Amino acid sequence: MNRYLLSTLTLCLAAAFAQAAEPLKPVKTAAAAPTAPVAAAAGIDLQYVEPGVRAQDDFFQHFSGKWLSTTAIPAERSSWGAFDQLRENTQPQLRAIFEDAASGKLAGAEAKKIGNFYLSYMDEAKIEQLGLAPLAAEFARIAALDSKAGIPALIAHYNLIGVDAPYGFGVNPDARESTKYAVGIGQSGLGLPDRDYYLKLDDAKLAATRAKYQAHIAAMLTLAGNPHAADDAANIVALETALAKAQWTRVENRDPVKRYNKLAVAKLAALTPGYDWNAYLVAAGLNGKIDAVIVGQPSYLSGFDALLQNTPLATWKAYFQWHVLHTYASALPKAYVDENFAFYDTVLAGVTEIRPRWKRGVEAIEGHLGEAVGKYYVQRYFPAERKAHMDAMVKNILVAYKQSIDTLDWMSPATKKEAQAKLATFSPKIGYPNKWRDYSALTLDSADLIGNLMRTTQFNRSYQINKLGGPIDREEWGMTPQTVNAYYNATKNEIVFPAAILQPPFFDAKADDAVNYGGIGAVIGHEISHGFDDSGSQYDGSGNLRNWWTDADRKNFSTKTKMLVEQYSAFVPVPGYNLNGALTLGENIADNSGLAIAYKAYKISLHGKPAPVINGLTGDQRLFMGWSQVWRSKTREARQIQLIKSDPHSPGKFRTNGTLRNQPAFYDAFGIKAGDQMYLAPEQRVIIW
Repeated sequence: MNRYLLSTLTLCLAAAFAQAAEPLKPVKTAAAAPTAPVAAAAGIDLQYVEPGVRAQDDFFQHFSGKWLSTTAIPAERSSWGAFDQLRENTQPQLRAIFEDAASGKLAGAEAKKIGNFYLSYMDEAKIEQLGLAPLAAEFARIAALDSKAGIPALIAHYNLIGVDAPYGFGVNPDARESTKYAVGIGQSGLGLPDRDYYLKLDDAKLAATRAKYQAHIAAMLTLAGNPHAADDAANIVALETALAKAQWTRVENRDPVKRYNKLAVAKLAALTPGYDWNAYLVAAGLNGKIDAVIVGQPSYLSGFDALLQNTPLATWKAYFQWHVLHTYASALPKAYVDENFAFYDTVLAGVTEIRPRWKRGVEAIEGHLGEAVGKYYVQRYFPAERKAHMDAMVKNILVAYKQSIDTLDWMSPATKKEAQAKLATFSPKIGYPNKWRDYSALTLDSADLIGNLMRTTQFNRSYQINKLGGPIDREEWGMTPQTVNAYYNATKNEIVFPAAILQPPFFDAKADDAVNYGGIGAVIGHEISHGFDDSGSQYDGSGNLRNWWTDADRKNFSTKTKMLVEQYSAFVPVPGYNLNGALTLGENIADNSGLAIAYKAYKISLHGKPAPVINGLTGDQRLFMGWSQVWRSKTREARQIQLIKSDPHSPGKFRTNGTLRNQPAFYDAFGIKAGDQMYLAPEQRVIIW
């Protein structure tokens, strides 16, 4: 998800003490009160424990080894784990809603829109018959460009209909004045996942991908009847390479202060002397609604302006033609769908089989009509008691965080006071919005798929633009209820947990509390921790970028986070590709802090009573197993490389082991000692919150 002002958790997606390897054994503790084994109550799946690997040496492999060795990633997926399984489980539920809407079994105006959209996606015969005709107006718009003076208005148009362009805009609360909405402009326009794919010339795998990307562009342009497809593809890749050189890295973009560059509209010309911003703002529907914009990467806009002047118009026209084709490839005839799949799914992610059309339709439509679909999803599939249970867990975790801040030995009283003030203003949102979006102004046609995609994108963009000048909508959600994920929003200081993630293994109302605290409890702690990670900690409780730290406290914090960067940079998910500890720092802080806080909250939930022993496992053991259970996953190599380059989250193995190694209670629970591979000396463990 976009981290412009939204910090997200992609969760996007689970002992032996002698020298010889043995199956997992419980640690006997004097405080533990044994109970009769109740497998269903525990919520821990032990069938995949690998006895040949000691828990003390590799907890991820020990707990999930048999799953890893026997589970194949489905041919239609690039990875498989808890997130993927929940998303897979959700799709048939959404399909039932769509098919009921399409058949008229589901009543209401919104159901009619959902049904029409689904019918248009599933009508392959109509799509084949239409060919490229639905995009004829777009190609005519490009062909009509007789000078570069028309490019600002063209980019504005593409920003409104969702076609990738060299930059885009968004409407969010102003990070320095969070009671007002502002327009932010940020870099975009690449067809590959990250600038490294263009610029790492010494990486053979990335070079091969780049060559296949150029061939893919040529193939798509050829399908569209472009007589200069091969030459145009080469020029497009060269142009995107130049854009990539001008772009900021993902690590640079993690700094919210550097990204906040508020400029009066009139001063944009100083950044881009040859660019007509007035033409852009008029075409985007922003003219007269704003007097300033927040520029995410000023040097990039200057670089883009120079490229615009120095690149032939014919290359820009080919570039825009390509991005129109790419944006709508999945809605075009089968030849385009297959070619798009061959590169974006097979080459980039290692997927060998395209998903059934209904699954692709479900994903596309629920993304465009998120809350319209979400309302029906909640009615059918979200029991009310899950929300009540989550409310109680969130309260306990906030209490644990409050207590933890008071006991910090590296933070001064002045900064602690500010931290407590921020914590007190956190706004939790659970399950679904209190009010739903109004889709009454949107018209959808059962025989016009591409038109539906354009109209819903424009509708959603207009919804954003219409916020300008109005009060901040604190009831609004940035994710749909059917999304298997969670997030923290810095400018609203809110933590949000959609309904779809409140299922096993993250949350199970029938499971033992220890397991839930290791699963969804750590997720809650993770999201709260984003408010205090290296980026979120620069916002105050009102959602404003403001330095509320003393210099000494920030230095202490930076010392700890530097250690975390070094820890994770040493992990190697794919030979030759280390993790980028600086890119993943925020998520690693949140993982480590979130689990530590969840552990403390679990202890609070016991109200001073000893945790029960269930199936021979202590409460602490079950909690840490619950954490590992959540991150049990496998990923194809091509996809893993893509994620290493672009994803701020660490892979599941390192979210498991990397986090556990920094938890003192984990050492006690599983008897970790010096010499064990999971062991870190106390002075090397990073304990922040």
